[in-house]
Amino acid sequence: MTPDDFLTQLKANRVAPAYLFLGPDAWRRDECRKALIEKALPEEDREQGYSRFDLDEVSLTDVLDDACSYSLFANTRLIWVSSAEGALPRGDATEPPEGLVRFLKDPSPGVTLVLQCSRYDFDNDDKAKLERVRKFYAPVKAVVEFPHPGPYEARALAQRLSKQLGLTIANDALDLLIEATGSNATRLANELEKLRLLTASATLQHVQQLVPDARESTIFALVAALGRRDRKASLEILDTLVRDGEYLPLALSFLATQFRFALAAKEARLANAQAIQGHFSKQGVPMWRARAEQIQQTAAAFQPPQMRSAIQLIFQADRGLRDTRPDDRTIMEQFILRLTAKA
Repeated sequence: MTPDDFLTQLKANRVAPAYLFLGPDAWRRDECRKALIEKALPEEDREQGYSRFDLDEVSLTDVLDDACSYSLFANTRLIWVSSAEGALPRGDATEPPEGLVRFLKDPSPGVTLVLQCSRYDFDNDDKAKLERVRKFYAPVKAVVEFPHPGPYEARALAQRLSKQLGLTIANDALDLLIEATGSNATRLANELEKLRLLTASATLQHVQQLVPDARESTIFALVAALGRRDRKASLEILDTLVRDGEYLPLALSFLATQFRFALAAKEARLANAQAIQGHFSKQGVPMWRARAEQIQQTAAAFQPPQMRSAIQLIFQADRGLRDTRPDDRTIMEQFILRLTAKA
């Protein structure tokens, strides 16, 4: 189910004994978490009845034992379990844990269990890993999915949040903000709150001032540096991305999309941003003026063979970032070193 479906069920007083929360969107997940606390826990039980566990630190068996026990201090309990993927056995085995089956066969009265897997997304190499998590926790029928929002979902969310905050934001400023946050709902909400503290009517200049190291400018600085084969500048920009807490798989995804669009524009012999915007819009691809100009810049910086090579290297780096315990900086440094190597 979607987060909206989940919230609708809560409003109808339908609370399941257990939920499986899948996906990386922290903002919608936190929205659902707060709503579940309000619905499942009376105010007098919220201090003693809310427990949090991390399966990187404790076993699922210990958590389920706790869920089956009675509390002396709270009549109702909400048990929140993060890193749910940590309970999966090595190898291909995905048989559901017996303790979970027993718990769901006869749930403890007043206990709600939430298993959260936020490490994996719903596409690329993560898809198979996420399906394995889903299969392992198959006895949990109430599954809520939290994918990263796309540009359209991010725009709708930004418009809704802006209205709630009493903030008017110009269309071009909203475009830049969505690009700058990578459609990340949590970052988007935070930046909108900062904008509201600054002004009631946000312009493009306000966004540029507020987010000087925005993802849009930083990523395209990286593209430009890679196009010049400027290894030193590329590594410095990577340092900025890491320091700012950028979700690097998302940064790679953005780079891959940029290279694919630029390659298509080059092969179609599109001479300027207006031609690029018209070409992709006719194909049903969302394309605003600023984005078309960025694609034009990338197409000018790379030759087609370089772009094809870059796309292959991006795929390899993305796969490395999604390993069980990746060293993100090292993987990205290797990617930059390979792409900027002399032919």
